[in-house]
Amino acid sequence: MMKYGMYRMIGKKKTLRRWVVGGLAALACVGMLAGCGGSRSGNPDVLKVGVTNFADTLEPTENYFAWVVMRYGIGEALAKFDKEMKPVPWLAKEWSVSKDHMTWTFIIDEKATFSNGKPVTAEAVKASIERVFAKSNRAKTFFTYDNMKADGQTLTIHTTTPVPNMPGLLADPLFLVVDVQAEKDGRNFAKEGPIATGPYMVKSFSRDKAVVEANPNYWQGKVPFKTIEIPSIDDPNTRAMALQSGEVDMAVNIGPGELPMFKENSAYKVHEIDSLRVVVARLNQRGIFKDPNVRAALISATDRKSYADVLLKGTFSPGKAPIPPSLDFGFNELTDPNSYNPERAKQLLAEAGWKDTDGDGILDKDGKPLHADFVIYNSRAELPIFAEGVQADARKVGMDISIKTVDYNLIDKIGIDGDYDLLISNIVTANTGDPQMFLKWYWGTNINGSNPQNGSGYSNPTYDAKLAEMAASFDPAKRRQLAIELQQILLNDSAALFLGYPKTNIVNAGYLDNVEMFPSDYYWITSDIAYRK
Repeated sequence: MMKYGMYRMIGKKKTLRRWVVGGLAALACVGMLAGCGGSRSGNPDVLKVGVTNFADTLEPTENYFAWVVMRYGIGEALAKFDKEMKPVPWLAKEWSVSKDHMTWTFIIDEKATFSNGKPVTAEAVKASIERVFAKSNRAKTFFTYDNMKADGQTLTIHTTTPVPNMPGLLADPLFLVVDVQAEKDGRNFAKEGPIATGPYMVKSFSRDKAVVEANPNYWQGKVPFKTIEIPSIDDPNTRAMALQSGEVDMAVNIGPGELPMFKENSAYKVHEIDSLRVVVARLNQRGIFKDPNVRAALISATDRKSYADVLLKGTFSPGKAPIPPSLDFGFNELTDPNSYNPERAKQLLAEAGWKDTDGDGILDKDGKPLHADFVIYNSRAELPIFAEGVQADARKVGMDISIKTVDYNLIDKIGIDGDYDLLISNIVTANTGDPQMFLKWYWGTNINGSNPQNGSGYSNPTYDAKLAEMAASFDPAKRRQLAIELQQILLNDSAALFLGYPKTNIVNAGYLDNVEMFPSDYYWITSDIAYRK
């Protein structure tokens, strides 16, 4: 099924070798931790932040690159998420919805300005939203509208159907507000970054390093740093080493092997929270996993508790359902019909007609071995670990799995095209403050590209009907119950393999104040971060 010739492959042995070397180097630094960082780098005007960069450009409507624009303190939206994932005012200071739930009114903060000094008016926000819909096929999966009006600082949006979570939808980075006129005047958003409203603006950008500088027109006050350097350090071991050596002042998502050393050293501050993410292996239902018995067998064969507790040293919770237990959507109320049971997995495969006819340990049928390709990316340290765990467990029940590593930037296209057997992803399940969009994007029926994120071929009319019901409901209790029912359908259908739920972290040198990790994972660099006085 897969066309690997088009992908930039990374050999498995090479990848493992790099992890070993990185890990040894990190351990060497641990041995001399007193001399490996913790002291102020020297320039109070410059902040250095180690990150995993997944963006080829800064065009916010392309792929999920708007996340980078927001994470780097460049762009802001009408609303933002608090620590409870509730939308709160940002560029919009207030909002309301009509009695028929079809018209939303947003009042734009009159103090808000773009980095070029222009005021953020309702007309500017309207143009920005219109730009998103013109450039992104994803936009219409959030909501559709038939009328949008701007009057001074008042923006009204009339939707085609009731939209219960409109502020949360517009808080997604896809809808960060940009100055459309600046693009018309010649600004190249992809290469130069958008003109937006954040505390920082783009000085330079490449896959290897981004540099942002203070926005002199920032509408919420003075910006602490003149410059922020953001090197791309995809390997988590190397990120840890960079922080230890003082090459960076803070680092995002240190790996499970290195995190304890920072927790034990008072020169650093560790901000770790239960995330809203799930690590999931999507199952393509057009190939080997078309058979529900084969899907169920693979899931039953995987020891997800061992992956979380042993392989990942307790930095994950074992996988079961689509939505993690950090969100109140019935995790403990759900039944996993495919809980860990290797003997059941073997039985299911036998019932499906798979036998080991040649004694090589791999089942076969109609002259073909039971084989699947598992596509992963390795900028998140846990993903190869999960993949190798699945590979080993699958082998025990007679299934042969090959791990194929690709660049992160290809993952979205592979998922949309359905060019995989298994595809790993680390996904935010409540990117809009609510799991509805997550449940829709990955498993709602994709009819002629109507839901492009679901390239797996999964389709269930009952599931779609409940999705539509959830999308129209303004009752929190009903939405919660529908989310539970939707999850149970996916579990019963063996729609995907939910591997685990990570904690997320930011680690910073102790001389920095006001570094925080938010559940939404959108706000890494903020105007609050500053050198301790």
